[in-house]
Amino acid sequence: MRIHPASLLATAIAAALAACTPAPDNTQTADTAVADSAKTDGFESVGQLTVFDPSFEDVIALEAHVEKLTGDEFTWSEGPAWVNDGQSLLFTDVPQNRMYRWSQADGLSVFLEPSGYTGPETDTLREAGANGLFAEAAGTVLLADSGSRLVARFDPATKEKTTLATHFDGKRFNSPNDVVARSDGAVFFTDPPYGLKDMNDSPVKEQASNGVYRIDGDGGVHLVDDQLSFPNGIALSPDERTLYVANSDPERPVWMAYTLDDAGNATDSRVFADASDLMGDGVHGLPDGLAVSSEGLLFATGPGGVLVLDANGKRLGRIETGSAIANAAFGDDGRTLYMTSHKFLARVPLKVAGLGFQR
Repeated sequence: MRIHPASLLATAIAAALAACTPAPDNTQTADTAVADSAKTDGFESVGQLTVFDPSFEDVIALEAHVEKLTGDEFTWSEGPAWVNDGQSLLFTDVPQNRMYRWSQADGLSVFLEPSGYTGPETDTLREAGANGLFAEAAGTVLLADSGSRLVARFDPATKEKTTLATHFDGKRFNSPNDVVARSDGAVFFTDPPYGLKDMNDSPVKEQASNGVYRIDGDGGVHLVDDQLSFPNGIALSPDERTLYVANSDPERPVWMAYTLDDAGNATDSRVFADASDLMGDGVHGLPDGLAVSSEGLLFATGPGGVLVLDANGKRLGRIETGSAIANAAFGDDGRTLYMTSHKFLARVPLKVAGLGFQR
């Protein structure tokens, strides 16, 4: 494993050899280096890049800077989505029940408050705000509303929400966490109990399982999987035949891959990748948010940062900010990865483009 600083100013490099536990893809002992705190475009450089496979250099320049775009002002930033105006990123702070907008021109602003639950004060909620966002081609945004326990379509122009689903089998969802849409209109989302106080032990939890679901165009809700302990981030492969789901469980930190038929049913499932060997004291993060490149690379937030995995689940490298990264999304011209990193927002330029961006 080779670790590269986020920027390589000669005066800031301190290299040494370090042993590390081999990863499943035959990661080996290699050089380490300390990241510097230089500024690029007025933004502080943070973190570092870790190389697991030489092909990581085809994904990102090893001298690339990871830029910290905001101060440490969020409780838990989440759900980034680059919206259709092509100029701004929307993301959420789930505990604070806010949605933010960030752009290069205007910086940071509160875009929607409350972002999720709007009812009277209640002691049943752990996180009242909206969580994952997914930008649609028409300019609308799908929203996993953790606090309101529903999935909605959000119009950034009017700030109006249209509810898509609230129940399955006559019972309320737990707290929808992340969402993605297929080109035929099918919407897939995860429903862990993170939004509920006491989570699985919450007295208001109605679903027996923490499920992965599909909403069809006619509004019908279908269960895709009920076997994951804490389903979280969700994404589709470029051909839309594979659904990826992160399981945010320290006892089983894996990503699942489901083969989908034309109707959106899962015909089989497999463990796509496992991060168990990356867990440890002082390592921040669990399998959480997902983003997919046009070539089918998976950018999966997990232990230590954003893991870049090929279509076979092989680790290529890791993008690190120095803190836990909840989620990631492509933005700008598609070759910038935006990361909601606990208390701040970060970004890094890439050589590959995000799914849905013109190549």
